[in-house]
Amino acid sequence: MYATLILPLLKRVPPGAWTALTWLVVTLYPTLLVGRSGAAAWFNGAAMGNRSGATSRDWAMVGAAALVALAGSALLARRPLAGHALLIAASVSVTKGWSSGSQFPPLQFLSADIALLVITATRPRRTARIAAGMLIGVLLAHILIVPGADTGDAQGAVLLAVIALLIGHSMRQAREHAKELSVQAAARAVTAERLRIARELHDMVAHTIGIVALQSGAARRVIETQPDQARTALGEIETASRETLAGLRRMLGVLRQPKPGSEAEPAPLEPGPGLANVDRLAATTAAAGVTVDVRWSGERRRLPPEVDMSAFRIVQEAVTNVVRHADTKACRVSIDCQDSELFIEVVNQGRRHARSGTAGSGFGLVGMRERVDLLRGELSAEPLPEGGFRVAARLPVPEAVR
Repeated sequence: MYATLILPLLKRVPPGAWTALTWLVVTLYPTLLVGRSGAAAWFNGAAMGNRSGATSRDWAMVGAAALVALAGSALLARRPLAGHALLIAASVSVTKGWSSGSQFPPLQFLSADIALLVITATRPRRTARIAAGMLIGVLLAHILIVPGADTGDAQGAVLLAVIALLIGHSMRQAREHAKELSVQAAARAVTAERLRIARELHDMVAHTIGIVALQSGAARRVIETQPDQARTALGEIETASRETLAGLRRMLGVLRQPKPGSEAEPAPLEPGPGLANVDRLAATTAAAGVTVDVRWSGERRRLPPEVDMSAFRIVQEAVTNVVRHADTKACRVSIDCQDSELFIEVVNQGRRHARSGTAGSGFGLVGMRERVDLLRGELSAEPLPEGGFRVAARLPVPEAVR
């Protein structure tokens, strides 16, 4: 079940509600401030010294303009250009500045400015340009057409419109940038998850396939002459195959696990392998014909799951490479548990098969490096001068665990 995004209260209010509220507040402001006579002077564009009362015709015009503004606010979400045009028309019609030569107040166009901001931030650029042209064109027409008009307030109204346009453009850019970052983060998360699954599959399957190949070859060679030894090899093949199958089932269970909070959430899965499984790994590898000498040093203690599992996978992959590529019957695994770091070293004195290429090459070495890099550690994998190959890793242990 996906979580539902709950927006803050102010963001849940539709833009049309803000434009309607702004228009009503700006229109009723003179009445609340200076009374009906002051409102008549405001609406008629006359000087404030004119205290003549507002006529019924004036108030009828204000009421009609209010209905037009409310209709424009209602249309703003579905038909933004039509709604914006109605808001501009309501702002113009509420004053007689066109005919008297005086000014309509700049704040009267504040609702149209808010509508322009919303259209610029949320609509296509072509729609935003048309809306800006409508509003700024009306204001410039007043400056150019009305004879004897004092252009100071009209220029202020143009400035407010330009500011709204710039703010809307900035909001659009911020939203597009946030969307781009979200897409990139999602792509990185998908890539990281694919790499993690690829590492787990490789480390889990490659070792088993190497053991199965050696044991099946040995069983085939001695099945006629030494049936007991062949039976033992087949038993090791069965055990390794069952363990790998169980690991694959655990991984598939994680991939199929419902999202947190769902009703069908399963029980927690078993933890992944760790350094406690090294002895079992050595026994399985010895049964395949390669003796693994495990040497511990330092204080053995509980490690973070990611460090514990990564350390085991590095040892497993290095031993698998010895089984598959090195012409040797033995290797040494050294594990040193220090206070702040974990050191791992896998060394063999054999020589690689001619057909295998560089020892440890391919996805296994890449997977080891990725695991070490995720833990901010260090990895060294290189042939030895006297022959053989050495894999060494240093994994830091978080201070909180220490």
